[in-house]
Amino acid sequence: MSEQLQTCWLCDREFETRIQWHHPVPKSKKRRSTVPVHPICHKTIHLHFTNAEFARIGDDPEAIRAHPAIAKFVRWIAGKPPDFHAPTRR
Repeated sequence: MSEQLQTCWLCDREFETRIQWHHPVPKSKKRRSTVPVHPICHKTIHLHFTNAEFARIGDDPEAIRAHPAIAKFVRWIAGKPPDFHAPTRR
């Protein structure tokens, strides 16, 4: 049996050692499901979206990636190593 590699919900890069769990639909909306994300991706998501926006968007990563700042981030992070981390800015 081959081992299936897990990838980030936002940027689709593989993980090395750093992994966090994101609630695409806020816990306040009675959803408990989580998706794996890199710490830098997690911070970027929360920098650009409120919990109310997450509740409206749901767990659709394509809708999140359609946001201009997120699309720019995903293009930028694509070539970085899995554990790459840098400060996130507005």
